[in-house]
Amino acid sequence: MPRAVWKGAIAFGLVHIPVALYPASQETEVDFDWLDKRSMDPVGYKRINKRTGKEIGKEQIVKGVKHDNGRYVVLSDDEIREAYPKTTQTIEIESFVPAGDISFVYLERPYYLEPASRAEKVYALLREAMSRAALVGIARIVMHNKEHLVALLPAGPALMLGTLRWANEIRPVEPLNLPSAGSGQLKDAELQMAGELIRKMAGSWKPERFADRFSDAIRKLVARKATAGQAKAVQPLEEAPAEATNVIDLTELLRSSLATRRRAASNRVAAKKARKGAPSRRSRQ
Repeated sequence: MPRAVWKGAIAFGLVHIPVALYPASQETEVDFDWLDKRSMDPVGYKRINKRTGKEIGKEQIVKGVKHDNGRYVVLSDDEIREAYPKTTQTIEIESFVPAGDISFVYLERPYYLEPASRAEKVYALLREAMSRAALVGIARIVMHNKEHLVALLPAGPALMLGTLRWANEIRPVEPLNLPSAGSGQLKDAELQMAGELIRKMAGSWKPERFADRFSDAIRKLVARKATAGQAKAVQPLEEAPAEATNVIDLTELLRSSLATRRRAASNRVAAKKARKGAPSRRSRQ
């Protein structure tokens, strides 16, 4: 199990359950790197000015958001941090709904929730109560400087959290050229035969029956070619940027935030004292 990506508490009513959040999924597909076929040199990762074609330093890059008439509004890191939702360590359950009410189109990424020390009993209480009620909790969580809508649900011995897409992130279906809903001009015999075929193919959901055949085939091909001596040496030209692990050190972030606030408060106090101690314009005259 990887490191926790978030620590905080589930809140429903007056009950708080300290928990840690762990990714419940992992990437298993084959990762293809780009190479120059002439020299087997790695390709990518360079910061290139698209107009001049020249590489620029990281310190020269700023963040811009496209606005009207192709103009950009440039935002500093400090401005972005100020605009982000305030960090919160609470998964505040807002309501409970039947799981069947949540369409699969809203589902994004699953996580496991683990109870903190001495929180096992209340964790089990929420899990079992939700199982008996056959409901899932709808809540919000601020993680990685972004607010997410989430579904909290029992899954065997675990409570799981699944991030959901916001309603405005789902594109409307109207622009698509689709047949109208309902049987329309379909013949009863056609519907009957289609229904019979579906029933014959029906079965219980067993995810272990399905595997990523493409990645498996690529790995076998790579192994065969490597065994046959067809692997080529590649000399790295630059260090690739570290992969995002979605792991944040909350303690360090909180410590830095507190230090920043203390400095800001100290600066405000010093500025206030300076203003009080400075002679007024009238006294100087």
